[in-house]
Amino acid sequence: MDENVRSNPPLPDPPSRGDALQAALDLIEQGIILIDKDLRLVVWNQSFLRLFDFPPEMAYPGAHFESFIRYNALRGEYGPGDPQQQTAERVAMARSFEEYDIERIRPNGTVLSVRGLAVPGRGLITFYSDVTETRHREALIREQNALLEARVAERTAELLETNAHLRQALEHNEAIALSLVRSEGRMRLITDSIPALLAYFGHDRHYHYVNRGYRDWFGIDPSKPESIKARAFLGEDTYSRIRPYVMQAVKGAAVSFEYEVQTVHRGLRVARTSLIPETSPAGEVVGCFELTFDVTDERLAHDRMAQAQKMEALGLLTGGLAHDFNNILAVVQGNLAALAEIPALSPYLNDYLKPALVAALRGSDLIRGLLSFARKHPLSSRVEDLNLCLAHTATLLRGALPESLSLITEPSTQPLLVCLDPNQLQDALLNLALNARDATGGKGRITIRSSLAVLGPESAAKLDLAAGQYARISVEDDGCGMDQLTMDRVFEPFFSTKAPGQGSGMGMAMVYGFVQQSAGAIDLRSQVEQGTTVSLFFPLHGSLTTSADPTSEPLLAAEIPSEGRRGLALLVEDDPGVRQLLRRELLDIGFSVIEAENGAEAIDLIDHTQGIELLLSDVVMPGSIDGLKVVAHGRAKGSIPRIVLMSAFVPDGAAAADVPFLQKPFSRAELLRALSSARP
Repeated sequence: MDENVRSNPPLPDPPSRGDALQAALDLIEQGIILIDKDLRLVVWNQSFLRLFDFPPEMAYPGAHFESFIRYNALRGEYGPGDPQQQTAERVAMARSFEEYDIERIRPNGTVLSVRGLAVPGRGLITFYSDVTETRHREALIREQNALLEARVAERTAELLETNAHLRQALEHNEAIALSLVRSEGRMRLITDSIPALLAYFGHDRHYHYVNRGYRDWFGIDPSKPESIKARAFLGEDTYSRIRPYVMQAVKGAAVSFEYEVQTVHRGLRVARTSLIPETSPAGEVVGCFELTFDVTDERLAHDRMAQAQKMEALGLLTGGLAHDFNNILAVVQGNLAALAEIPALSPYLNDYLKPALVAALRGSDLIRGLLSFARKHPLSSRVEDLNLCLAHTATLLRGALPESLSLITEPSTQPLLVCLDPNQLQDALLNLALNARDATGGKGRITIRSSLAVLGPESAAKLDLAAGQYARISVEDDGCGMDQLTMDRVFEPFFSTKAPGQGSGMGMAMVYGFVQQSAGAIDLRSQVEQGTTVSLFFPLHGSLTTSADPTSEPLLAAEIPSEGRRGLALLVEDDPGVRQLLRRELLDIGFSVIEAENGAEAIDLIDHTQGIELLLSDVVMPGSIDGLKVVAHGRAKGSIPRIVLMSAFVPDGAAAADVPFLQKPFSRAELLRALSSARP
């Protein structure tokens, strides 16, 4: 790579036509065939059919490669043996897509050189060359050289005859040299078909060869490698970053490195280049082979996987923390509420008990945010029209946003039916809109629009969704925007760009958890000083022409059991503090209470206790028997009229239990509502 000579301006890319390409291929003496990953014919030329005496009608786009192998096997091309077995063995070898370079002799004596090259993600390209004459000449040269050496050793008198043989040998060598020139042209065809940049430069860093990839990436002429300068087509900044690797290579070290490079047609790409030194017999570096691949998609996939793993790890951590803190808050909140009801402590109510209760409730809100991020917050999902959700949220926002900020709503012209929790969606949109308000400084424009989105395979893969139709709702602002570092962390719990005390850092984390729990995806696009757009995608529910009934009312619950009612309740809870609190609540309601601190003890009590009217069980407990198994056992007995589950978060399988569910911490009123909805 010479740094001193200027680059010629890029030549225009000549037009490519399929017919012209096929005509060019048919002029090549070497047989060429390209099969795809399903072993079906994509490209071939007439030389391929001629070399094997294949009928022309056998070759057509999509023809299976197996048909050619079977044809050869049936006519004895592979020698004696079972044609079916011969066909199967060769099809299996082709399906491996491993590169190979072999020679084979046809029954008619023709010697063919066969070379197969894997085309990554495409299939296998194979080149067939008739080397019968070449091998004959080589054999003749070997024979005459041997004869020459023997006669020189035996009789110097035959010098004239020996010289004649030598001249003949030189003629053969010239023929071989001409053949090598033709082979070089064929090799260029091969290297130009590979989806990579191939080059060779000498120890002085002058290019001796580049393939067509350099024209596709940088618009340079591969036929004039001596005029190509890396500094010119890479740019000063990129060249300065890779130059140390080049210097290592010309000193004899094989190196590989990645870097960003600006291309002519595809913009900024991530490239991976390997430099492999070539050494002389004396051990001196005479040049380097250069191989460059486009790894942009691979890098993006790796980054998405790393981000998903990080968010999953954060979800597991926050879910575990939320479970333990919910149990703690349940005890704190429940006991504070009980103390607040004691008349003798009323002088302490405003100064001590109420502030403590408010703090406990704030802690509960924070835990709900963590559970939402961890996708363990209970959702009350139902079929809703996204346009109606947008309208309801816009009504709330217009009263919460300053008049200096313009709020624009653009609902879809058709219903967008989705199955989700409308309250959670409203909270998510409020969070996004308030963040947009802060980003604009209260002066600017916020646009919320709903629309039908059709995601193709590539777009869907970027969002980790299946290709198809989705309902999309977007919140767009013209505020300060975000840099890449902020975008990488924006969904992490407790991460915030606001000043201390101005936010918990849970808003975007809650949005992330809600969308993930609703089987959707988030697309975040932002640029500094150019605004931000957050798009939420949700799977469509049923037909787009079906309309939801927003006026439908839930079924009336059964009557809440009155205080003073007598009955036996089985309380199953492993945390002693929570168990003590719930025992008091059940006693105050009017139940007699027996307790179990794990699933095994609960099942034993169910089997040996008569008259249990209520089973109130935690879900997550130590041991192999959890609350779901306790509920299943109680149902199997058929003698417990009311069953209620509770947990610090919504565990997998809780919905399938089909019983009322309470999320800790909960109040007495929430407990009574759950009891009223339990099956009588």
